[in-house]
Amino acid sequence: MPRVILAIIVVYLAHGCGTFSRVESAEKPNVLLIMVDDLKPILGCYGDQFAKSPNIDRLASRGMRFELAYCNQAVCAPSRFTLMLSSFSTSSGLYGLGSDLRKSIPDAITMPQHFAAHGYRTESLGKVFHVGHGNQGDPQSFSAVHFHDKVIEYLDPTSTLGCELTREEALFTNQSLDRISSLPRGAAFESPDIDDANYADGRVALETIRRLRAAKQLREQADIPFFIAVGFVRPHLPFSAPKKYWTLYDPSQLPLPTYQQSPAGAPSVAGKTGGEIAAYNPVPDRIKTEYSIELKRQLIHGYYASTSFVDAQIGKVIDEVDNLHLAESTIIVLWSDHGFHLGDHAIWTKHTNYEQANRIPLVICAPRVTRPKTTTQQLAQSVDIFPTLAELADLPAPCGPQSIDGVSLVPVLRDSKVRVRDHVFHCFPKSKLGRAIRTERYRLVEWKAPHEPPESAELELYDYHNDPLETKNWATQHPEIVKQLRTILARYPEAVSKNEPARRHAL
Repeated sequence: MPRVILAIIVVYLAHGCGTFSRVESAEKPNVLLIMVDDLKPILGCYGDQFAKSPNIDRLASRGMRFELAYCNQAVCAPSRFTLMLSSFSTSSGLYGLGSDLRKSIPDAITMPQHFAAHGYRTESLGKVFHVGHGNQGDPQSFSAVHFHDKVIEYLDPTSTLGCELTREEALFTNQSLDRISSLPRGAAFESPDIDDANYADGRVALETIRRLRAAKQLREQADIPFFIAVGFVRPHLPFSAPKKYWTLYDPSQLPLPTYQQSPAGAPSVAGKTGGEIAAYNPVPDRIKTEYSIELKRQLIHGYYASTSFVDAQIGKVIDEVDNLHLAESTIIVLWSDHGFHLGDHAIWTKHTNYEQANRIPLVICAPRVTRPKTTTQQLAQSVDIFPTLAELADLPAPCGPQSIDGVSLVPVLRDSKVRVRDHVFHCFPKSKLGRAIRTERYRLVEWKAPHEPPESAELELYDYHNDPLETKNWATQHPEIVKQLRTILARYPEAVSKNEPARRHAL
């Protein structure tokens, strides 16, 4: 037995998580976890009339689509930690891109480690944990060596001023981190006439197909089920996608943002100017410079083209699942780490507590549990995936040692009308920490520093029935709703700050 798996079992048993067993593996389903970076639910299956996403739409038709799914923090590394740990950022203290999981919680049991402890071979490809900004991901989470590929990628030399190392390339490859601001900016988009496999997502799809074939053979020969996490990077910036995906769209027909201002009455801490988008040409690098209509259309066009590109790669993987006759024995989950602003509130990318940054697509196909073409209004969040997959695989529920903050969505997968909660929780750290409660109708955001008194907070309230574009902060107009939602928020432990030990699961 590999030493890393033995170590997981020892910790697992020490924390009273049940009895380790490799029995009945023939009855255990395989797991294919498809992770997509920066994908908001502008997809055909979510009702977007412009998106060309036939493969994700096809996958959604095979299982359950969650209409109201949310990340727990709208930035790559922390969001992936919430998924893999079932712990909020406010429980783990892992808020930043450079956060180190094993320094914060050395003996944490991640989702793939939990599956490995119960006889699964666990593998990862592409962007699974965040690598970059000084972060090395978490190699010990998987049985097999991680298949790594690029996040920032250019094929046109003019995109990088003649193949120079750009700021974002350096950040995502942990190079020259001490001189990022002195490096040139790369292009925000490119559209060379090339094959899919010239870009990372195409290569990741091909390698996933090879891994699926090998995994099926191992299952047949040694009765070992697989847990494969595959991460695709588009539509993360830069919008580098083959020309054929750009030509699917007429940019003049794509929708421009409807409301391009901060919500009336919103505290300044809630907003965002510049940020990640300013690291790319031809985006103005001066914070308050207005974008031209042409640039907005180019960026929106690039996002849709990149979404269609990743959709095609996901389609190749799903086709191979079908070709290998694995669909009836494999749970498939499609999840995005967070949403994406496309100019709404004059914001681009993520890093806010607003709807566009936090709402995500979530699709779960579980053989003999989910029914085709079902949707639910159940509020779901990233921390729920770990306990959900554990229950679907008939494994013990995760018990840490990290704080376990998610709940299983299996009752909802069996019956879309069942409800396991009436709200979700998310946060974002700025000069203050914004902790948020999202119900089906409202979002309350409380901005204050950890451990500061409640009366020091700045508040936001949004009503998605009457004001879906978040044009106004309604907190002062609806004090009774604010009081109700703050009562819910008060049930959550005070947030762990970046320099505090992580919150542990109570044994």
